[in-house]
Amino acid sequence: MKRYAVIVAGGQGVRMGADRPKQFLEIGGKPILRHTIERFQAYDPKIDIILVLPEAQKDWWRDYCRQTGFLERYTMVSGGITRFHSVQNALRFVSDDGRVAIHDGVRPLLSAALLERLFEAAEKYPAVIPAVPVVESVRRKEDEEVSVPVSRDGLVLVQTPQLFDARLLKDAYRQPFSPAFTDDASVFEAAGGTVHIVPGDRINLKITTPDDLGLAAALLAISSSATAL
Repeated sequence: MKRYAVIVAGGQGVRMGADRPKQFLEIGGKPILRHTIERFQAYDPKIDIILVLPEAQKDWWRDYCRQTGFLERYTMVSGGITRFHSVQNALRFVSDDGRVAIHDGVRPLLSAALLERLFEAAEKYPAVIPAVPVVESVRRKEDEEVSVPVSRDGLVLVQTPQLFDARLLKDAYRQPFSPAFTDDASVFEAAGGTVHIVPGDRINLKITTPDDLGLAAALLAISSSATAL
């Protein structure tokens, strides 16, 4: 069955406080986005990659790829007003008879083991997402001075990639946009679908802040050292 990976990279890096979008910041001499693409390519060299970038960022990425020789085969499309519309644009390049993984461009520590779990589960379920249990105490703020504890029993933190039957996901993305859509799974469920959870990886970090960037760099260095042994 045909495999697709839609990599959504539309962040501006406001919380990062950097001079460029966070997906272009470097770890180990490479932009975060390149690490992310390479993880999919290493897992399955035949996977069809669809990269979603804001129109204003596409020239920067093209220049980087030309200057560094990172001339891998993938489709690049323009992002939309929201993440929902960006994924809509990408799905135009996905055939109905496959499985499509939707992934955050700033999760560069995606493991082959996680991808294998997802694609194996996708043979049985039409929608599969990775998640890790909440292990810390959780509280909900009532106001600036008052908070109340919330039971963490059954709570999970959802990650990407989220993997779907392509035809069903394309059908789900034909519904009107709603602010209630927080991820692709919520779009799928709003169209009547059911989502199956598989164990995620705590190392599958989404880089949002400078602290995340430093942690990702350390984890990538450890991963690279272990591979070299």
